[in-house]
Amino acid sequence: MKKDYYEALGVSRSATQEEIKKAYRKLAKRYHPDTNKNNPSAEEKFKEISIAYEVLSDEKKKSLYDKYGEMGLNPNFDPEEYEKYARYQNFGGGSPYGNGAFREYHYTGNGQDFSDLFEDLFHGGFSGGFGSTGRRSRGFAGGNTGNYGRQKGSDYNSKINLTFDEAIHGCKKTIRLQDDQGKTRTIEVNIPAGIDTGKKIRVKGKGGQGYGGNGDLYLEAVVGTRQGYERKENDIYVTVKIPFTTAVFGGEIVVPTLYGDVKCKVRPGSQCGSRIRLRGKGAPIMGQKNKKGDQYVVIEIQVPTNLSEASRKKLKEYEYTLTGNG
Repeated sequence: MKKDYYEALGVSRSATQEEIKKAYRKLAKRYHPDTNKNNPSAEEKFKEISIAYEVLSDEKKKSLYDKYGEMGLNPNFDPEEYEKYARYQNFGGGSPYGNGAFREYHYTGNGQDFSDLFEDLFHGGFSGGFGSTGRRSRGFAGGNTGNYGRQKGSDYNSKINLTFDEAIHGCKKTIRLQDDQGKTRTIEVNIPAGIDTGKKIRVKGKGGQGYGGNGDLYLEAVVGTRQGYERKENDIYVTVKIPFTTAVFGGEIVVPTLYGDVKCKVRPGSQCGSRIRLRGKGAPIMGQKNKKGDQYVVIEIQVPTNLSEASRKKLKEYEYTLTGNG
C-alpha cells in the first residue's frame, strides 16, 4: 500500500473532493477485479486506490492524514498527546519526525533528571534512564495507549463480495490480504448466516502488526442479488403467478423459498398484489440463533388469453350478472 494516498490517486494535495472522487472513479473502473480477472496486480492496485479514497473522501480522516500522516489514522492516536510531545522535541533540535520515525534527544544537564520529565509525559513510555552521555533515542508511534513503545497495529478495512445464497446461509471464504510490508497472506473467514450489504465482520488480529499486538480486520459485505427474490432486511419477497380460477375459487399452490418449495393456500377472491405470509421462511437474523424473518408471497393473477367460444359465452353471462349489459 502506497504511503502517499494522494500519489495513489494521482491528485495533488490541494485537490477538491470532486477531483478526488473523479480520479478514484476513473482508476476504479480501470482496475476493478470484474474487468481484470486473473490479474493480481490489478486487484492489488484496486485495493490500494480504494484505501486511499476511503481516507481522502472522509474530511475527518483527510484532516488527520494531512497533519499527521498515516499515524493520525490509527484509532489509538491522540492528537493532544502528540502535540504535547512535539512541544518537548526541541531539546535536541532538528525537524519534527513523522510516521513513527526515530528521533534523538540530548540531555543538557543542569542537575535535573530528564527521565522523570518524559516518564510523566509518556505515562511510562520510556524505560530506563539516560546514558552517561545524556543521550537517548526513542521511536514514537502515536496513540494514548499508556506505553508508546507497545503500540497496537493498525486496523484494516476492506470489502468482501458475497452471492445472495452465501449471505443467506453463511459460508467460509478464503481471501488474500496485503500487509504494510507488501506481503500477501491468505486467511479463511467465517461468513455468518443472514449478513447483508453494509454489515461488517471483525476478524480479530488480522490487521497491521504492532509491538502491542496486531490490529483487526473489518470486512464490509457487498451482497449480490438472486433472480425472483427480493430482500428487505430479513424479510424475503417472491411473486407467484396463479390462474384466474384459483384467485376466484381459492386453492393450493407451490411456492419456492430459500429452504425449498412449500405448499400454501390461496383464499377465494384473492386480489392481484395480495400477500401470503410464510413465517420463518425469510433470511436468518444475524447474531440471533434459529431466528429468521418472514417470506411474503405476492399474488399475480394470470388473465386467460385463449378462451374457447363456450368459455367466452359463459364469461359474458357472468359479466351480464354484474353489469346488466349483454
